[in-house]
Amino acid sequence: MDEEVIEISDSEREENSSNSEMDVEITAEQPGVVGVDAKGDAAMEEIVPKDAATIAEEKKKLGNDQYKAQNYQNALKLYTDAISLCPDSAAYYGNRAACYMMLLNYNSALTDARHAIRIDPGFEKAYIRVAKCCLALGDIIGTEQAVKTVAELNSQSTALSGEQSAVQKLRQLEATIQTNYDSKAYRNVVFYLDSALKMAPACLRYRLLKAECLAFLGRCDEALDIAVGVMKLDTTSADAIYVRGLCLYYTDNLDKGILHFERALTLDPDHHKSKQMRSKCKQLKEMKENGNMLFKSGRYREAHVIYTDALKIDEHNKDINSKLLYNRALVNTRIGNLREAVTDCNRVLELNSQYLKALLLRARCFNDLEKFEEAVADYETALQLEKTPEIKRLLRDAKFALKKSKRKDYYKILGIGRNASDDEIKKAYRKKALVHHPDRHANSSAEERKEEELKFKEVGEAYAILSDARKKSRYDSGQDIEEQEQADFDPNQMFRSFFQFNGGAGGGGRNNSFNFEF
Repeated sequence: MDEEVIEISDSEREENSSNSEMDVEITAEQPGVVGVDAKGDAAMEEIVPKDAATIAEEKKKLGNDQYKAQNYQNALKLYTDAISLCPDSAAYYGNRAACYMMLLNYNSALTDARHAIRIDPGFEKAYIRVAKCCLALGDIIGTEQAVKTVAELNSQSTALSGEQSAVQKLRQLEATIQTNYDSKAYRNVVFYLDSALKMAPACLRYRLLKAECLAFLGRCDEALDIAVGVMKLDTTSADAIYVRGLCLYYTDNLDKGILHFERALTLDPDHHKSKQMRSKCKQLKEMKENGNMLFKSGRYREAHVIYTDALKIDEHNKDINSKLLYNRALVNTRIGNLREAVTDCNRVLELNSQYLKALLLRARCFNDLEKFEEAVADYETALQLEKTPEIKRLLRDAKFALKKSKRKDYYKILGIGRNASDDEIKKAYRKKALVHHPDRHANSSAEERKEEELKFKEVGEAYAILSDARKKSRYDSGQDIEEQEQADFDPNQMFRSFFQFNGGAGGGGRNNSFNFEF
């Protein structure tokens, strides 16, 4: 804003041009002054009241003093007093407009400046203030019109050269903002809006568009602050209420979000964005509830379909999508799709790394998939998020499972389950021992013979441990088997003993001779 914002009347200019130290002669003719007769006798005469114009000028002068001292609220009151006394003075409205501008109240300043123009259509400074206010409010057309009028009134004026340049940049920025908004490049929109707001700091349209994009980007706290700030200025702003509803929607407050979109539509029945979001909000709410109902009733595959469809509704709603993905991961565990469950948990944790339930579910899936190192890592991360006895126990069990997994899996070597009976263990050993016995591979290559000998030995070790109740118990509980026992083990002796006391390859009694065919 230019420095010369105060309008000075002609009478003030004449007064200011006289010597400030000049003695002023007081006569009885001066309004409101006690008269003195020629003989020096004091004679009180009736005080003549000042007229409204004179008082208004005094108020304006006092207002100017307060304005120069940057006491803008005081100046505002004095200018208002002057206007109430002389409502047809364009200069008073012009001065109050300048004061409002210093208080960043551009709407009130614009109203006063336009009123001054209605009183005095040739009031150049009023047009200058209109241009400045319109620019601050983001009114490009209003700014351009005011700039044009000032040029017509005074072709030599350079008072609005800065505004003329700024409004051109603002028009270019608006085109760039719209292009990025249409392509959903919301980070770019926020960046360009910040530039626009430097030139148009009071533009509520820019501020609310920025808030909307921040909500799309998941920065709902920042978006909500902007929306609430605008609502304090204008409680009937449908755009502000829409943005607030958007923030509620993106933080999974669907019911409250719907109420806000409906309120915005009450204020503006043609508010297209609120119509879209109300529909999307209701659709998501219904699908979430249906999916949860199906899950609770054990209809897992149907629930899987519902959750999958719900995930397609809004890719930007990270909060809701993380919950939908977690629910689908649970469904996948119920129908045996452990790897798909892990994939869903991975996506959840990409959206929200603090999602403890997803972390624990993934750890459980890793454990069931026998990926014990990954399970331990997840439980350790979970314990950092929440130190509970249950998570400590799960971590301890996972570490134990990891330790056990690093040993030979004798059950796997024999191809049996962990609950196999003694008879099943014997049958499994008989079958595997015959498959891998070295004599069966005598004509194989040296490398193949070596591999089969190793497998034969492992089969024997497995049977030696699992057929001995004490060793099996220690093995199942995770205790280490003494290395000496393993070193002294002879798989051929085990083979001969087994078939001597358990019958030959075709079965038989205890006393059968050692005789079988491969």
